[in-house]
Amino acid sequence: MAFGFTLLVSGVAIGQMRTITGTVTENNQPLKGVSVFQEGSNEVAVTNASGVYRVQVSGENPIIIYRHPDYPERKITLGSRITVNISLGKEKEIEEVVLNAGYYKVKDKERTGSIAKISAKDIENQPVTNILASAQGRMAGVSITQNSGTAGGGFDVQIRGKNSLRPEGNYPLYIVDGVPLNSQSNALTSLSVGILSKGEASPLNSINPNDIESMEVLKDADATAIYGSRGANGVVIITTKKGSFRKASLEFTMNTTISKVNQFIEMANTSQYLQLRKDAFKNDNISAYPVTAYDLNGKWNQSREIDWYKTFIGDTFLSQQQQLSYSGGNSQNQYHLGIHHQEQGTAFGNGMGYKRSGFNLSNTYSTEDRKLKISPTIYYTVQDNTLNDADLTRQILLAPNAPVLYNPNGQLNWENNTFANPLAKLENKYSSKIKTLTSNMNVDYQVFEDWSLKLNAGYTLTEQNESRLNPSTAFNPSTGANSSTSMRYDGVVVRDSWIIEPQLHWNKKWTHHKLSALAGMTVEERKDRILRLQGNDFSSNDLIGNLSNAKVQKVLDDNEVQYRYNAFFGRFNYDYSGKYIVNLTARRDGSSRFGPQKRFANFGAVGAAWIFSKESFLENTSWLNFGKLRMSLGTAGSDLIGDYQFMDTYTTTTQIYDGVSGIYPSRLFNPNFSWEKTTKMETALELGLFKDKVNLTVAYYQNRSSNQLVGLPLAATTGFLTVQSNFPAKVQNAGAEAELNVNLIRKKDFRWSVAANLTVPRTKLLEFENIESTSYATMYEVGRSMNIKKVYELKGVNPDTGVYEFSDLNGDGKIDLNDRIKVVDIGMKFFGGLSSQINYKNWSFAFLIQGVKQRQYSLDYSISLLGIMSNVPSYMLDYWTPENRDARYQRPGTGTNSDVTRAHSLYQSSDAVIVDASFIRLNNVQLSYKIPLKEGLIRDLTLQAQAQNLFTITGYKGLDPEVAGFYLPSIKSYSLSATLKF
Repeated sequence: MAFGFTLLVSGVAIGQMRTITGTVTENNQPLKGVSVFQEGSNEVAVTNASGVYRVQVSGENPIIIYRHPDYPERKITLGSRITVNISLGKEKEIEEVVLNAGYYKVKDKERTGSIAKISAKDIENQPVTNILASAQGRMAGVSITQNSGTAGGGFDVQIRGKNSLRPEGNYPLYIVDGVPLNSQSNALTSLSVGILSKGEASPLNSINPNDIESMEVLKDADATAIYGSRGANGVVIITTKKGSFRKASLEFTMNTTISKVNQFIEMANTSQYLQLRKDAFKNDNISAYPVTAYDLNGKWNQSREIDWYKTFIGDTFLSQQQQLSYSGGNSQNQYHLGIHHQEQGTAFGNGMGYKRSGFNLSNTYSTEDRKLKISPTIYYTVQDNTLNDADLTRQILLAPNAPVLYNPNGQLNWENNTFANPLAKLENKYSSKIKTLTSNMNVDYQVFEDWSLKLNAGYTLTEQNESRLNPSTAFNPSTGANSSTSMRYDGVVVRDSWIIEPQLHWNKKWTHHKLSALAGMTVEERKDRILRLQGNDFSSNDLIGNLSNAKVQKVLDDNEVQYRYNAFFGRFNYDYSGKYIVNLTARRDGSSRFGPQKRFANFGAVGAAWIFSKESFLENTSWLNFGKLRMSLGTAGSDLIGDYQFMDTYTTTTQIYDGVSGIYPSRLFNPNFSWEKTTKMETALELGLFKDKVNLTVAYYQNRSSNQLVGLPLAATTGFLTVQSNFPAKVQNAGAEAELNVNLIRKKDFRWSVAANLTVPRTKLLEFENIESTSYATMYEVGRSMNIKKVYELKGVNPDTGVYEFSDLNGDGKIDLNDRIKVVDIGMKFFGGLSSQINYKNWSFAFLIQGVKQRQYSLDYSISLLGIMSNVPSYMLDYWTPENRDARYQRPGTGTNSDVTRAHSLYQSSDAVIVDASFIRLNNVQLSYKIPLKEGLIRDLTLQAQAQNLFTITGYKGLDPEVAGFYLPSIKSYSLSATLKF
């Protein structure tokens, strides 16, 4: 009986299983790559080059779905048929853009807040190591500045300006797959300063740009208020690539890049430099060249000509990257595995460089009834950065007739102890190894038809090991230095954090009404463990690689810092008839960084949108197909002040009393220490014209930040210089933004689109009570821009004395610090970008132009006294001599004339060193071709050529209009890549 029953059931099942075949076409041409599957089934078939498919179905009247990314989805009720041939018809219109707003997703046309987005197609395969480099010039209101051209360095990111008086109070919040990243640098500045500009390494260096699916930036109160205090400076949400609803595929990308430093300045040649030096001694009435003037007194060859720019930072270097990804899935299970490895050289050469390797693994599983969805993600990277312990860029100032670097025997040349060979600095090594693990779990359970429970939980672990080696071989052997003077510095930072965010979501829709709401809470904890060590007096330099070999070992820093944060948040959204939308968000935050009675604060926002194009009087307008007016108002906060700032703290002293180390009070307790608060307002107009061929958004925003976290000055009798407190200063950031997207041509085989954005920011210090009594009086002035500098006013060069003259602005008959009161604006006036993409059949061409109008410090700010043994840019050769009395620069000197030396010092603090540093840069150009292949192992082969930072138009006379000071300028790169899909 059991056997018979089994046969009966099997027969019924077999009777219900059918194999369906057919052909999918478009305009009578076969269509490849169409996914064909039965609704509710896990089996997916894909059409071949002839458009043919074969798929198994079951049931009495199954529904077959045909899906292709470029065409509308089709559903066919099968009936009794076993052969189905269909045509997908017209090409799909522009897909509705869905934005990730953090705790919820929203359609672009229905959002009430300001959210900018870039997708994978904008950033993938670019020859950069950080997504921020790819995003420059692409988003209105988002200013991204690279601090140096050195790989593994940092970026300055400002979302609608600076809200805090403190630089460290302006970091945005970074969220990667729902898990917050540490916004601040991953470097120990005490070890990396002088190597990386500002000593900073961007936390986003840990993420391979090719692993990123999209990056959204939340800007206004409506978008950021749900993040409360963490969203005061904007929120950057990064989503990594996930699995897809398609047949499993393997993709392999190889990229090779050749790079070189941009050169914006020309240095004086040997004859010009020697004349400068001779004039300096002549001006100072020194007829006999001193013994240390090796460039002039015959010690060095005066006919030698060396291009130190090319020698030290002019190397062309190679970078390579390989990426392998495996992804696919079905209606219930989607998966993605990506593995990457990247190696990048440096302009410094000598085996230095940056490496990054890692993997990302994600999976999305849904039950058959679609009630439960679980999405775990793991991302792991290892970064290795090996550099010498100082940026060699400043060495371009060596005298052009300085000695060669190596002797004929290959050893460093010290030119009979007359030359401090800069290549000895290569003996000093800096290395950094950063391991980052980010794991995340999203769980979504549909409790009832309109109710769902969600859980976002994540864990992040960052371990950074830094070391600086300073062996005695970095010194001239004549100094007698040996391994006993060698030193080693080590630093270890371990940061681990976890976050749990349970949420309840509700959605209801009837007739013209649509309601959605969510409520949730955040519990977050972070611990930093910091250890810094020093070792010296090694028995041999061969042993310097191990700290335990040092005879003297010191613990410089041993700290553990804990940060705790929790919050309750909620959102309510009401949509009436798709025309009128109101969005309310609220959050109550608690931070361990404030006093016991001030740890909690409330933040919230309201956003509203009116889609006026849906009104009856505009519905039949031919030229307007979308129009929206939106507004938002709300508050956010900031606790970016560091930990334990409100507490009484004590520090171990290095002074020894009776053989015992003591401690001393280093900070005063302030129980009222509390949140900075920022009130944000925005009004915006969005238009879609001529069937979405032209899309325009214009916005005006205004942010006002108060309750500033600063150090208040105290009387010296208290024993403390300041106490951390909230000061009633108020900072305003306002501005206008515009974004334009134009689809010039949109046909099947030919598409051409253009996008542009422009931001005009304005910042002002509105209030600062008794600013004159604080240290901020030298930096800010009430009613003025936050980007001002107080400087001396240069009158010019006195034609008789050849020395700089300055204006006596306070009229007391002398030039001193009281005359440093002229206010000069510095920073960006406006910035933007222009991009375009052209697709013709299998060809694709795109470019991005970035433009910035700004004033910055010139190179003069960083160059020593004109005339000492140091080269200068050729433009500085316009200096005063008896024959050139109308010169731009004062007479050169040797440092013995106090008037000339003091004038040079005043000059570097004057308005003369703040100049126009505007630039227009061709940031990226890319050309790709997809080679059509017949059915086989390789489905697609795409070849791509790219150029990054191709050229810059600027009147700025310096190393780089973007990179300040003597740090490695920006890098020009050319890359070739090949992507194979199996």
